[in-house]
Amino acid sequence: MSTLDRKVDFAVVLSVTKANPNGDPLNGNRPRQNYDGYGEVSDVAIKRKIRNRLQDVGESIFVQSNDRKSDAHNSLRERADANAELEKILKSKTASNDDFARIACQEWIDVRSFGQVFAFKGDKADKGGGVSVGVRGPVSIHTATSIDPIDITSMQITKSVNSEPGSARGSDTMGMKHRVDTGVYVFYGSINTQLAEKTGFTNEDAWKIKQALLTLFENDLSSARPDGSMEVHKVYWWEHTSKLGQYSSAKVHRSLIWERLKDEPKGFGDYSFTVLQLDGLKVEILDGV
Repeated sequence: MSTLDRKVDFAVVLSVTKANPNGDPLNGNRPRQNYDGYGEVSDVAIKRKIRNRLQDVGESIFVQSNDRKSDAHNSLRERADANAELEKILKSKTASNDDFARIACQEWIDVRSFGQVFAFKGDKADKGGGVSVGVRGPVSIHTATSIDPIDITSMQITKSVNSEPGSARGSDTMGMKHRVDTGVYVFYGSINTQLAEKTGFTNEDAWKIKQALLTLFENDLSSARPDGSMEVHKVYWWEHTSKLGQYSSAKVHRSLIWERLKDEPKGFGDYSFTVLQLDGLKVEILDGV
């Protein structure tokens, strides 16, 4: 497998229908919204979904959700210790940070894609030196932002049974649930070849990231995001002809433009998307799965 030999930029258009795409824990888990009223989905949430999709197809993932673990490890330290080479470095008094990063990137696709901070204490029994390693990944993801301001609907819900015996509360305990009725969001990303060389990120890895973007919300259902309420409509994929690329990522991302087909658009079909031609740079336009 060859290391990524060309810069890549991408953009993703997705829609939300009666779902909470990314709740804000500091605001009662209401859908994230900026001060201008536009909806947001954090880059961390998007990377989590990409990791989940890669894990679903059998890729080795370091940062796994507790409810989706494919191994018996209950912490990142345990997962690192399960690798014999990394365990040896963690117990060594003269640990090599470069060797640790190299092995971790070889083992886990999310580490060589997004990077990772490893900060583990040494083994007290063996008086090992521990490790503190930061890996910068080549894949960067922007926060997804809605094209238009979103409206948030809140509803009061009740719990029909007490959680504990003898509870003083009745079975009509109140709660709140929030959703975005309709919204179309766009997010951008890039893959840097210089960082890819450092982590060993390959052309095949880039293809896997593209496939994950196409199926971003498969196997992602929850009470806040019912199956079918989140959908990827388009993935725009630009592959440059050189490692540095013919254009800056900002200029490439700006080449995706849209216009409203209705005064009050309600969904993806109420917008028209166009890619402005950049000389010498082709775009692959893919439909979400």
